[in-house]
Amino acid sequence: MLGFAKKLFGSSNDRKVKAFQDQAQRINALEPKFAALSDDELRMMTDAFKDRLNGGESLDKILPEAFAVVREASKRVLGQRQYDVQLAGGMILHEGGIAEMRTGEGKTLVAVAPVYLNALTGKGVHVITVNDYLARRDAETMGRVYRFLGLEVGVIVNGLSQGQRQAAYNADVTYGTNNEFGFDYLRDNLVYDRREMVQRPHNFAIVDEVDSILIDEARTPLIISGPTEDRSDLYKILDGLVKELIKDKSTYDLDEKQKQSLLTEEGSERIEEMLEKGGYFAADTTGLYDAANISLVHHVNQALRANTLYQRDKDYIIKGGEIVLIDEFTGRMMTGRRLSEGLHQAIEAKEDVKIQPENQTLASVTIQNYFRLYEKLSGMTGTAATEAQEFLDIYKMDVLEVPTNRPIQRKDFDDEVYRTHAEKNQAIARQIAECHLAGQPILVGTVSIERSEQLSDLLSRYEYKVEVSRTLKPEYAGKAKEAEKVGDAAYDIVWETRLRGIPHNVLNARQHEQEAYIVADAGLPGAVTIATNMAGRGTDIQLGGNSR
Repeated sequence: MLGFAKKLFGSSNDRKVKAFQDQAQRINALEPKFAALSDDELRMMTDAFKDRLNGGESLDKILPEAFAVVREASKRVLGQRQYDVQLAGGMILHEGGIAEMRTGEGKTLVAVAPVYLNALTGKGVHVITVNDYLARRDAETMGRVYRFLGLEVGVIVNGLSQGQRQAAYNADVTYGTNNEFGFDYLRDNLVYDRREMVQRPHNFAIVDEVDSILIDEARTPLIISGPTEDRSDLYKILDGLVKELIKDKSTYDLDEKQKQSLLTEEGSERIEEMLEKGGYFAADTTGLYDAANISLVHHVNQALRANTLYQRDKDYIIKGGEIVLIDEFTGRMMTGRRLSEGLHQAIEAKEDVKIQPENQTLASVTIQNYFRLYEKLSGMTGTAATEAQEFLDIYKMDVLEVPTNRPIQRKDFDDEVYRTHAEKNQAIARQIAECHLAGQPILVGTVSIERSEQLSDLLSRYEYKVEVSRTLKPEYAGKAKEAEKVGDAAYDIVWETRLRGIPHNVLNARQHEQEAYIVADAGLPGAVTIATNMAGRGTDIQLGGNSR
């Protein structure tokens, strides 16, 4: 009975989205009116809307006209016209919900109309992206529409002065990354004079890749810290002792899922003997677990974690003689970010690079708590339905799936399972070679820098056959369907040759600066791109390539 009702009336999601699509028809009806206006007349609509809001009208009342104005401006400035489903997605964002839209449906353009509408209040709108490149790109590209309509656009990226940040936050629309917004909030809480603050009250934010930022990174603390005393000698000593200790695996228990590594009873006894023999205990103490040695216990545990849990080229890389962390969600370098409580120093000791002084926390906030400051919060992504309950419980945000503008053409195949890494890698290389020879662009996702470079090495050495000429056998002439069923057996292969090495690009934290250019060429015919975790990359890959 429930299934019959759902088929007859549609699901709750279908009914809500249908209401937004009906609203889109009202916007469509206004299109001829605004198409007839000159550029100056269209720009003057912004002042008209502001006057109506000051006169007591609500944002919802002027929404159809505002969305129609944005659509017309987008057509003139960008040559792009929002589809009805994109307008529906924009209305979901304006309502403070999450629009789940498939990859390639133009989420960047979806945000323009709700951003413009809410910016009319003069309270500021923040658009959150996952990296500086996207913040700059969207502020420049979509900013052309806002500027055409008379609004100011700012962008918050690393390296700005306080004055530049204040100017960017005072703009009608401000683009930036979640980390930049969060750290500016912390810095504002450390100033002594209100005039030194850069942010305004938190009015409305649209978060791109909302599941990555608000769920995956929700508990990530943003920390501003200051230096403490230099204890580099202690880290080096303990690193040497722990390296000796862990040669025997019975001295510690490893839990990779919980990111924990603990000494066993035997390990505790062994390390205690080493420390006592070296005379590292505090005066008048005889055991590692005496109260005066509690700091020593802590740093032993951090050295153990550094040597057993954190792997080079997976969790961090060494760049310019420094340990640079890798974001486990996006595969990007987190320049300037450091692990707290002596763990970063323990990794520096492990890799024998210069040990920076340990820091003490001056201010801290989690991503989750920062975004709950906003009066209205919305977001968009291609994958939010699986976390719908979490979004509702934590942020009071509904997830609505917006249908595609056209029926989906993509084919999703079943997973393939292999017994060994070698078998899997050979199958991957074979598939890549087939796509490359057929002129199909292919994107290969890997879980770490190390895996991406292993696959790159395999492709550089991989040998594959190329059929230089093949002709249809006489008995299949004019019988295309039969030939298709038979496959290769229906052809005479005149000759073939073997090639070594498949041309490809690698996109991981080592090539962070070239990301935009690598991704821009990823859609070229026959292009092969190997990437680490693609979550939240957000950069357009267009078939045929989109480098300009």
